[in-house]
Amino acid sequence: MQDSPISPLFERLVIIGPGLIGSSLLRRACLDRTIARTLVTTDHNPQVCAHVTQLGIADEVHTELAAAVEGADGVILCIPVGAMGEVTEQIIPLLSPGTLLSEVGSTKVSVIRAVSPFLRPDIFFIPTHPMAGTEFSGPDAGFSTLFENRWCLITPNIETVTTETQKERTLSPLPQERENATRKIETLWQKTGAKTRRMDPIHHDKVCAMVSHLPHLLAFTICSTADDLADETRSEVLDYAASGFRDFTRIASSDPIMWRDIFLNNKEALLEMLARFMEDAQAMARAIRWEDSEFIMDRIERGRRIRHSLIDNKQA
Repeated sequence: MQDSPISPLFERLVIIGPGLIGSSLLRRACLDRTIARTLVTTDHNPQVCAHVTQLGIADEVHTELAAAVEGADGVILCIPVGAMGEVTEQIIPLLSPGTLLSEVGSTKVSVIRAVSPFLRPDIFFIPTHPMAGTEFSGPDAGFSTLFENRWCLITPNIETVTTETQKERTLSPLPQERENATRKIETLWQKTGAKTRRMDPIHHDKVCAMVSHLPHLLAFTICSTADDLADETRSEVLDYAASGFRDFTRIASSDPIMWRDIFLNNKEALLEMLARFMEDAQAMARAIRWEDSEFIMDRIERGRRIRHSLIDNKQA
């Protein structure tokens, strides 16, 4: 790896957790050295660190957090949302003044509440959520083009969560130093090929409950239902699985610890969306029972329009 002649965004960028997202970010930053002069990653598992070293996707690989974050000007937590608070508590005393701290969790309210008690006034905490991924996990799962043309949601207005008296959920102006840090993290994700958008943390959790968390919940549940069928029927389900069921099994093969943490940490928004879905499912069941063809066709056509919109937006 050679230094870029262009001044990089970060002098020492630390990726804590070289899993799917973390290792994909490292791979992209290896190709674009304007992201960071020195790429560092850390994992508590020595075997993972040894494998990452073999992959050659970081300049430094550490098993100890202290060694990794020493002298860093950028740190990104690429770990399960349930571990964000614990890891933040460990690293905050070690960070230099002015360090930009970020994370990539799928929930925002719970992460902000977990991290905020340990923050220092001289540390800029800018949460993010790259809306990209696969059902695979670990360092081998990453690839440099994972984020291309995908959305990365930025939620810098953490005060909407941490300030109990604040009612409004609109994005208020940020102090200039935090605004500069936000623009810096936006630039990082844009360099990975992602599209960025700022969003309120509470609104983020509701949106993701619908477009990501609920579909995974349904996939896990459908596969569990199939698994509970009588042995003969279950065998036929697996033998003759059509593309629809196969799509659900792909989603259901995702990392169980990560998704357990997401469900529990976004339970209010997820349960709200699940309740709305159950009402719609009951309406569909009534239409089938009473052979209401017009209602059924309307729901099918609406589904087709959403699919076509995803294709048009290159998000399919």
